[in-house]
Amino acid sequence: MKKLSSLTLALITAGLVGCGSANNAAQSQQAAPGAPGDKPYWAYSGKTGIGTSYEAYKQGQYSDQASTKAVSKVWFSIAQGMITETMFGLIHQAQIKDMQFIVTGPDFTVTEQDALDVSIDYLDKDAQGRPLSLAYKVTSKDKQGRFTLEKHIFTDPDGQTLFVRAKVHTALDGVKLFVNVNPYVNNNGLNDYAKVTEQGLVAWEGDNYLTLQSSTGFKQASVGFTGQSDGLAQLKANQSMAQRYISTGAQSGNVNWLAELGDVDKQATFDLALSFGTSQSASFQEGAQSLARGYQQVLAHYNGEGEAIGWRDYLNSLEPMQKLSGYTADQGKLLYTSALVLKAQEDKTHAGALIASLSNPWGDTVAAEQGHTGYKAVWVRDFYQVAMAFLAMGDPQTALTAFEYLEKVQVTDKTPGNHGDTGWFLQKTHVDGELEWVGVQLDQTAMPIMLAWKLWQAGVLSDEKLAYWYKRMLQPAAEFLVDGGLAKILWNDTQITPPATQQERWEEQDGYSPSTTAAIIAGLVAASDIAKLAGDKAGSERYMATAKRYDSEVESTMFTTEGNLPSKQSDGKYFFRIGKDANPNTDTKLSDNNGRAGMDKKQIIDGGFLELVRYGVRAADASSITNTLPEYEDENLPENLRVKYSFNFAGDPNSYPGYRRYGNDGYGEDEVRGTNYAEQGQNTAGQRGRVWPFFTGERGHYEIAAASQANALDDNAVKRIKYTYIKGMEHFANEGLMLPEQVWDGVGVNPFGYTLGEGTNSATPLAWTHAEYVKLVRSLADKQVWDHYPIVEQALK
Repeated sequence: MKKLSSLTLALITAGLVGCGSANNAAQSQQAAPGAPGDKPYWAYSGKTGIGTSYEAYKQGQYSDQASTKAVSKVWFSIAQGMITETMFGLIHQAQIKDMQFIVTGPDFTVTEQDALDVSIDYLDKDAQGRPLSLAYKVTSKDKQGRFTLEKHIFTDPDGQTLFVRAKVHTALDGVKLFVNVNPYVNNNGLNDYAKVTEQGLVAWEGDNYLTLQSSTGFKQASVGFTGQSDGLAQLKANQSMAQRYISTGAQSGNVNWLAELGDVDKQATFDLALSFGTSQSASFQEGAQSLARGYQQVLAHYNGEGEAIGWRDYLNSLEPMQKLSGYTADQGKLLYTSALVLKAQEDKTHAGALIASLSNPWGDTVAAEQGHTGYKAVWVRDFYQVAMAFLAMGDPQTALTAFEYLEKVQVTDKTPGNHGDTGWFLQKTHVDGELEWVGVQLDQTAMPIMLAWKLWQAGVLSDEKLAYWYKRMLQPAAEFLVDGGLAKILWNDTQITPPATQQERWEEQDGYSPSTTAAIIAGLVAASDIAKLAGDKAGSERYMATAKRYDSEVESTMFTTEGNLPSKQSDGKYFFRIGKDANPNTDTKLSDNNGRAGMDKKQIIDGGFLELVRYGVRAADASSITNTLPEYEDENLPENLRVKYSFNFAGDPNSYPGYRRYGNDGYGEDEVRGTNYAEQGQNTAGQRGRVWPFFTGERGHYEIAAASQANALDDNAVKRIKYTYIKGMEHFANEGLMLPEQVWDGVGVNPFGYTLGEGTNSATPLAWTHAEYVKLVRSLADKQVWDHYPIVEQALK
């Protein structure tokens, strides 16, 4: 291990890094009482910002020998004005729940959890206001005007540290600033120990260590158990740390840190380092080195200023971005943010591992007693959307690295616990490939083939490499799409017979799904083309023949001619979401899910039929498609069955379309009680899935396809799509330009006080939403759908 620099040692000796432990010892030597503390929960999921440093690849992997040198594996998130889940190691390994600052005066104590007026912005922007890095400025104003707290938040690209600058401005005397952190070391909130040391605060579980240091030291510090001996109640009541503890003792639990940073004489600035390591000394050294480098140097490297390689360099490498910005309605602000956010949500140990979201949906009511990934995990379907977005924005290297990662999550004879057939892709895994959910979703088996074909067409995969991956990964996937097989792993023991899928893209129902079938057909046509290249003539013919058979059965299995939707717009002819049997006119019920009782399949519609157009399986003007649009667009359907909602936003007279996943969706907050989804682990009958912004993108893609097919994608059509669907998605972004999974649709009780179209506490930022936005902009710029497979359209004529 490297020794501390002489500057760092000098700072410690001078007490500038330490916290005056002798003073703490004089106050109290005893261990904090109240173990294990209150029950731990994750943080609020509606993030207004996420961040990590940019790291370059070396031969498709993250490496200390790459141009960006030492790989920093720290990620952070921001919600409700506070720093929330901060990860170190693998991208899902949270180390804290939250970090908040507390301002006290002679007669008041205000925490960041109190009602402050919060705004968020980016520290590094260009002349158009487009973010150039994921470094944030969060400003929190006291509602009574007593102070302003400003935080600058970013990571150290040269180390394992979250760097935070806190600035306080006040006109009052006797104001002090404190910092409070709730460690969740090693991705859980129950097994931690904590102590005060000469260098700063420490929390640990096993060989996972978390430390906090200040450039000016701590005036006083204490550790305790959350809700029991954390000192917050005393601080709120008396504006002082009346009782301090230097250790949490021999029992682990939900631990807490509280430290006084110092006095605020009109204004004061404090720099803090929240650091990580596999030992106490390693963690402290990381933080001390970051503080010694200082705010300006760390931020400049993070941004990529001067000779340093950082986020600016990544954005500059994306050649299409300037052109694409002209097809946005906000001069490219959300586009640039989306590029940064998508790249930030990749693990740095397992290169190419693209997660769904750096959040835990409805986290504030999800217990954190055990390790939990939430959405910080790999779903191949979301993964495909993001990889295609990387291609669209001009980053083929990440798209290729992501594709090559996929073999880690394909079921083979070596998959732990597998006693069934192989070739399909796992439903959800940790970034290291560890099994989590094991349902079979056939679109997730088709999409790696589709991605490979797109990479080949773009010249990213050579003929030789594609043939290699055909034998290694794509041929087994195609065989499963033809023959199906037995899925026998963990709880799953199911015979799969394509095109019927065990789960469709919403992971809740089995049967015949238009969206899944669209991907299967596109995947098999692509596989046929790839097999031909690889010299597998028999496979090529077999895949094409099967694709054509599935194609011939689309309407006969999933398009009802005897629909019973209570809609004046309906003629009874439309695609429904999914059916368990192959007769589209039966009244077979779907399964109960998410607290909602199953209903007649013909009453549940969704936008999955639009995927048939996107991939080239059906023309935009196919009668089955156009016959379904009136039902999909009907805003007079009963509330439970309705899918489309129109939104108006402050300062804009226009209306924008939004769509739910499907009618009778229960994946959302309870509309009667106002409780979170499955709060305390229990589903409720009032749960309601709300509007998902990426469907606005899907609908916009259909408009591009329809106009293109009719040779009507002229300047007026481009303008209409830009100022309806692209601008609509931009409106759904929050102040930090994060795009959510779900937004408030105005139905039911509203305990959070959401405005119409505001992201809920589901999952923000959702990678799929950002990816759909990027692809929509690229599609409009190209005047053709980015995800379209012309080979599918040609093969099925």
